[in-house]
Amino acid sequence: MGTVDTCFGIDIGGTGIKGAPVDTAAGRLLHERLRQLTPQPSAPDGVLEVVRDIVARFSWRGPVGITFPGVVVDGVTRTAANVDRRWIDLDARRIFAEALHAPVTLVNDADAAGMAEMRFGAGRGRRGTVLVLTFGTGIGSALFHNGVLVPNTEFGHLELNGHEAEHHASGNVREEHNLSWEHWAHRVAHYLRHLEMLFSPSLFVIGGGVSKKADKFLPHIRHVRAEIVPAALHNDAGIVGAALAAQALRGDAPLPQFPTAAPDS
Repeated sequence: MGTVDTCFGIDIGGTGIKGAPVDTAAGRLLHERLRQLTPQPSAPDGVLEVVRDIVARFSWRGPVGITFPGVVVDGVTRTAANVDRRWIDLDARRIFAEALHAPVTLVNDADAAGMAEMRFGAGRGRRGTVLVLTFGTGIGSALFHNGVLVPNTEFGHLELNGHEAEHHASGNVREEHNLSWEHWAHRVAHYLRHLEMLFSPSLFVIGGGVSKKADKFLPHIRHVRAEIVPAALHNDAGIVGAALAAQALRGDAPLPQFPTAAPDS
């Protein structure tokens, strides 16, 4: 059973599903995360079983936040680019809540990662326009202006060179085509310059698994005016952000806040 500052976070991805209880006051996992492969096909029933198993392994009782790799509106999954199409227009929050016998909140996966980075990580205290991008199976995006989230942006699906951007520069593309870090960085730079033209951000935060290897590719990203930094929470950001969203399910808990004034030193 969680305390008022503890919620459970689940991060559903196209290749893996991971979760852990989170200290939402400190933004840290309370136990080593548990990760299982996303079932193939990634239909709702199979994913539901994995999520239920992960939560049960921790004997968790309390609010659960869950991320989803697609557009989420009022708990309904509207798109499913990197998971089974049977998720489209499904009342996913309801079926997760019924399966877990717990209050559940459901958010876009990149939005969750962005919330965590703005609260505890590389975006903390930053004003202006910040874009948090997660490079994995696809490319997720979270757009903030002065700490306010614009949800479900899904900029990985912007057209770039006649194709969706994530088909050009995702983490999976680098692995599938055995691209060197430098070659992949050139693709990422092309994508960032396109986003910069559209949104003029002051900061790009690069998340997903590649954030742990930032020294291998960031030096090769050139001709981008905005500051570019790796995500501070690395691949745990989605879990932390999901738990932050779930915190609002506690009656006495505030909604997540993302301070835009620099913290006191």
